[in-house]
Amino acid sequence: MADSVRAQREALGQRLREMRRAAGVTGRELARRAGWHESKVSKIEYGRVNPSDADLREYCVHSNALDQLLDLIASRRNLDAAYMEWRRLLATGTRARQHESVKTEAAARRIRNWQPQVIPGLLQTADYAAAILRYGVEFYELPDDVDAGVAKRMERQRILYRAGRRFHFLIAEQALYTTVGSDSVMRGQLDRLFSIIGMPRVTIGLVPAIAVGRAAVENFAMFDDRVVKVEGTTAELTITQPREIKLYGRAFDILADQSVTGDDARALIRRAATERMADQ
Repeated sequence: MADSVRAQREALGQRLREMRRAAGVTGRELARRAGWHESKVSKIEYGRVNPSDADLREYCVHSNALDQLLDLIASRRNLDAAYMEWRRLLATGTRARQHESVKTEAAARRIRNWQPQVIPGLLQTADYAAAILRYGVEFYELPDDVDAGVAKRMERQRILYRAGRRFHFLIAEQALYTTVGSDSVMRGQLDRLFSIIGMPRVTIGLVPAIAVGRAAVENFAMFDDRVVKVEGTTAELTITQPREIKLYGRAFDILADQSVTGDDARALIRRAATERMADQ
């Protein structure tokens, strides 16, 4: 997941290197003028470290390019925002994270979501959401505000009923079998998923477990064609580069082609629910 951020950091470093060379300044000379160890220039220009605002100013001053400083700072800060560690994002608990999702979703007219292991948040029951958030609180050692987080997640779901918006959820069949909470919680969640199929403006596709792995990607959500959010174990990645968004769109289309909808999707849900009953 960090590959995108690394690529952006390398692109920023290349831009700085070209700016320096255009001014006829060697890396060693720039380091001398800035009072740096000369290895710092190489680390910045090859994306091994993220330059500070002060570092960018030194580049611009000694490359006679102060007119580029504000744009360079904006690029660096955008890079900082792209990779948000969960320990920072969830520092005050789960509710604040859900509130951020409300704002992101409200700004989009079309939301596409792929989930390979669990049911998407916008489709979860309160009990399922409580179990998911409880796992997060325990795993990341967060302040325990699960009840508040669940309430906010349920509030998020109101957007499903707003006119002028479209939703396309792709869910791996595995998610129907991944136990979240308990068998009772899962049966309630499967019933909820079954009932949502056919809802206006909402498309639900299930990707069968035997589907060919042509787009074996992590979970992600696309908001229009503006931004993609990717959730990893340690951090959330926000992608805004058009070429990268296009690739995620391609992956989503491949998965959509492999998915089943309508009665075929209901059949998969019914089978998973039947197995839950059989295990009792």
